[in-house]
Amino acid sequence: MRKITVIGGALAFVLAAGLPAAASTGFTGSIGSPEVAVPVASTASTASTASAASVSAVRAVAPAGTKYHWGPVRSAAGHSGHAAADVWVSDFSAETFVVSGTLRDRDAHRGHCAYVRARFHYAGGGTGWARPSTTCRASVPFRLSSDGEITRVDVRVCLLDAGRVPFRCHVDPIKAETIAGWPR
Repeated sequence: MRKITVIGGALAFVLAAGLPAAASTGFTGSIGSPEVAVPVASTASTASTASAASVSAVRAVAPAGTKYHWGPVRSAAGHSGHAAADVWVSDFSAETFVVSGTLRDRDAHRGHCAYVRARFHYAGGGTGWARPSTTCRASVPFRLSSDGEITRVDVRVCLLDAGRVPFRCHVDPIKAETIAGWPR
């Protein structure tokens, strides 16, 4: 059902994006069609309303700003299980930077769970932590976002013990210059 929603939203966006160009010529349809009688200004406002609605529908389904696949980040070795996160990051020039993906718990011990957290290094100086995402399931999607433009993000993946204390952590620092030449 998600594919249908994405395809429908994308189709609505393409159709709505094409309407303002047709409205600027004065004709919105063929001769004799009911659209010819509609004033150009109302067609343009309808198109912008439809465009805004379809863009928000597409954003609700697809992770916002997801552009680069960083890859898997695993917790440290030395334990019979591990936590893993398949990480995607947005463009560093975005006003709000997003780290998203899938978090996986690969530990057979009862009570041990997977944990991911991001530390953002802001362009204006200072750092800040995103709220952690945890799971004791096989896999769950996660989304961590910054409060502004950043220069670097540290993605931390750990196991949680039964007392919910992170251990066996591994940190991957991700910088703009590292992913500058990567395909999107």
